[in-house]
Parts: sequence; structure tokens; C-alpha cells
Amino acid sequence: MSLQGDTLKDAIGRTRDKWGWFVALGVLLLIFGGIAFGNLFIATVASVYVVGWLMLMAGAIEIIHAFGVKTWGRFFYWLLSGLLYAVAGFFAFDNPLLASAVLTLLLAIALVASGLLRAWVAYNHRPEQGWGWLLAAAIITILLGLIIAMGWPVNSLWVLGMFLAIDLIFQGWSFIAIGLALKR
Repeated sequence: MSLQGDTLKDAIGRTRDKWGWFVALGVLLLIFGGIAFGNLFIATVASVYVVGWLMLMAGAIEIIHAFGVKTWGRFFYWLLSGLLYAVAGFFAFDNPLLASAVLTLLLAIALVASGLLRAWVAYNHRPEQGWGWLLAAAIITILLGLIIAMGWPVNSLWVLGMFLAIDLIFQGWSFIAIGLALKR
């Protein structure tokens, strides 16, 4: 067996020894997902704060990067881009409810656009086997985006929190499944 194969076996063996940590992390994520489902409004505000922090960090990095650029045109581009990100990040902290409304509307638009793109791809792959599944996924995505858009702005108080809760629960079950598979 090759050296690379031995290294891979060692890595798998070390990971297999940690199966309990995967299960514990999965259980913790399930608990967090349940808590998020218990109060979707707080989960929505928390997700807005996370987006706000990410935008602040990205803005700071772009502003720092601007000073490393050699030409004035690019300097102002990066500086303006960084400032816009930072302002948007501060906006998310200053008014998380309005930010959640904006993010929810953007989510609805993105889902509809993504669904339309998937439908177009499915249409172009019509003769191939399985294209119907892609079309079904496209229709579901479009419908989800339209449902969110029709309930906007009232649903912006809970939609982002629900997406966070669902993600946490799926991640939790995934880690539990990985941990139990490693145990075997």
C-alpha cells in the first residue's frame, strides 16, 4: 500500500476514535435547533447579528486591502466597497428588525431566481433521464420563494429563524449519523 493510503487509514482511524464527539456535537446542534424553533423571533435576530458581524469583518478587510492597492481608482473602489459593507453591518445591529425584513425579501428573490434558473436547466436537459427531478426541485424552490414574498414583511420576524432552526436540526442529525457510522 502507498504512503498516501497509510496516511489516509491513520486519519480515518483517528477520526473513528472520536465518534463520540461527533454524536455529542450532533445532539448539541439538535438542542440548539429546538431552542431556535421554540423562539423563531430571537433566532431571526441572532441570524441578523451573525450577518451583521460578517459584513463588518468583510468591510474592515476590504478597507485594509484598499490601502495595499497601488492605483487610485482601485483604492477608491475597495475603500467604497468596504465602507458600504461596514455601514450595512452597522445597519444590521442598529435595526435588526428592518435588516431581517430586507434579508427576508432578498431571500425570497434569490429563491425565485434560483428556481427559475433550475427550471431553465431542467428544460434544456429534457431528453436526459432524471430531468423531471430537477424541474420538481425548481418548482418547489419557486413556490417557496413566492410564499415567502407573499407573506413579506410580516413573515420577516420568523422566516430567517426558521431557516436557521431547520439547518441546525439537519446538521445535528448529520453529525449523529456520521458519529454512529464511525463507531461501526
